[in-house]
Order: sequence, then C-alpha cells, then structure tokens
Amino acid sequence: MKGWLALTLGLLAVVVGALWTVQGLGYVSGSLMTDQRIWAVIGPVLVVAGLATLWWGLRSRRHRA
Repeated sequence: MKGWLALTLGLLAVVVGALWTVQGLGYVSGSLMTDQRIWAVIGPVLVVAGLATLWWGLRSRRHRA
C-alpha cells in the first residue's frame, strides 16, 4: 500500500504544481494566484518534489514484486 500512496501523492503534486506554475505565469486567470511570481517559482518546485515522490513510489513497488 505504501507504493500506491506515494504514487498518488506524487501525481497529485505534479498536477497541482503544474497548475500553480501556469497560474503564476498568467496563463490561467480567475484566481488570486494569477500573475503572481511566487506561484511561478513554487509550482516547479512542487513538480520536482512530485516527480521524486513518483520515482520513489515506483521504486518501492518494484522491490516488493
């Protein structure tokens, strides 16, 4: 179950990080985050953390199988 949790959280982090990035860059409007540079910085950091979590989740699932 630990591998599934890491995969789910990693995928969620990648999607949310990508959304925050495009909002911070001003491509998605209708939010307080639109055109705010901080979200254009936090978003990619979250994407990288999500990718690392996905990698860890995939790795832990392979070692158990």
